[in-house]
Amino acid sequence: MSDPKNKVKLFESQQVRTKWDAESEKWWFSVVDIVAVLTEQPDYTKARKYWSVLKTRLKKEGSQLATNCSQLKMTAADGKQYLTDVADTEQILRLIQSIPSKKAEPFKLWLAKVGNERIDETIDPELTIDRAIQSYRRLGYSENWINQRIKSIEVRKTLTDEWDKSGVKQGKEYADLTDLMSQTWSGMTTREYKQHKGLKKENLRDNMTNTELVLNMLSEVAATDISIVKNPKGFAESAKVAREGAKTARAARDQL
Repeated sequence: MSDPKNKVKLFESQQVRTKWDAESEKWWFSVVDIVAVLTEQPDYTKARKYWSVLKTRLKKEGSQLATNCSQLKMTAADGKQYLTDVADTEQILRLIQSIPSKKAEPFKLWLAKVGNERIDETIDPELTIDRAIQSYRRLGYSENWINQRIKSIEVRKTLTDEWDKSGVKQGKEYADLTDLMSQTWSGMTTREYKQHKGLKKENLRDNMTNTELVLNMLSEVAATDISIVKNPKGFAESAKVAREGAKTARAARDQL
């Protein structure tokens, strides 16, 4: 389909309808299509019936998956659009665990492996950095870029520690300050920056050049240093500090 926000993806030989929600930055997947793939059921009516029975069972088990599923209009085989049960990535991964299927087994093994890794990282946080470095190497990043990226994680953590100390709340206030700083030094909010680079779910910093990483780090280092001196209280005062720090990176960018 021509609309990039409403695509049909192929899972082996079967189609899975998807829709990208730019507001929430989430992919939504047709639940019935996923069920059809995992159960190897080419008959859409039978796949829909399977999902109906599964929803009832999940509710009896106390699962919120069926309750929390949303509905979006998606194009059916007849070319018309109908409201369709959809789920995001997290919900689909939960759904996979409830379907006995040879096709689902590799996903289940992967989920178990990831869960074990996360437990290990909780016990030894250094493993998180080690795994990140190995992942970047597999993706072909240069050692110089990897060093910059790992340093940027440390710089970001120092800044968010300052925000915590100032009473800034995690979540929306963190995101608002990050957007403010990005807008100040680059001229784009985080979302606009991702759109500029053609990204969706991908991490923006993982797609920055060395220069962009350095400028972003400069804005965060400067904001951290200013915060230590001025000791802001609350979001409004922290926003002034964040803008002031980002102006340092803007000046460096303009000079470049």
